[in-house]
Amino acid sequence: MFVKVCGLSTPGSVRAATEAGADAVGFVLTASPRQVAPAQARALLALVPEGVPAVGVFRHEPAADAVVAAREAGLAWVQLHGDRTPADVQTVHDAGLQLIRAVTMAAGPEAFGAWGEDLLLIDAAVPGSGEAWDYGSVRAKGLEGRQWLLAGGLDPANVAAAAGQAGAWGVDVSSGVESSRGVKDLAKIRDFVRAAKS
Repeated sequence: MFVKVCGLSTPGSVRAATEAGADAVGFVLTASPRQVAPAQARALLALVPEGVPAVGVFRHEPAADAVVAAREAGLAWVQLHGDRTPADVQTVHDAGLQLIRAVTMAAGPEAFGAWGEDLLLIDAAVPGSGEAWDYGSVRAKGLEGRQWLLAGGLDPANVAAAAGQAGAWGVDVSSGVESSRGVKDLAKIRDFVRAAKS
């Protein structure tokens, strides 16, 4: 199970995630309680082991702006939320970066097609709520054989069951490993990675 821990903002949280065996880490470069500046992300990136993708997360910014910020932070991966087009995928790839394209369960059927992104992330219909949802409903989206991440309302207690219900290739967590909004709980990070990989 591929595990991404997102919304990291301190050296301790980066170390906790990577030492626990997270396969990727995420830095939020868009308006959020978890937001870090590109310079902060660059400093945290120095703590990420080689071979572990570090991802810059963006919401409604144009893809070209996301590319500029990711480069400033030294990141090779971009994660785009919001209403996107295949042209956005092309913009990121033309810049030599890799892309996680995030969609919500409320999106139309065309959003679940393969647009050439490196990974697809499927979030709850209301992303950021931190609430569990019907993970098994993803199976109706026809994603068999594709690499994609399940997100939304995951925590150490439910991640194994949720991933199984959804048939997920990987999982992504942020609020589910926090002690308060935007503040990561290092023990929860370790517990989440262990549970996901069990």
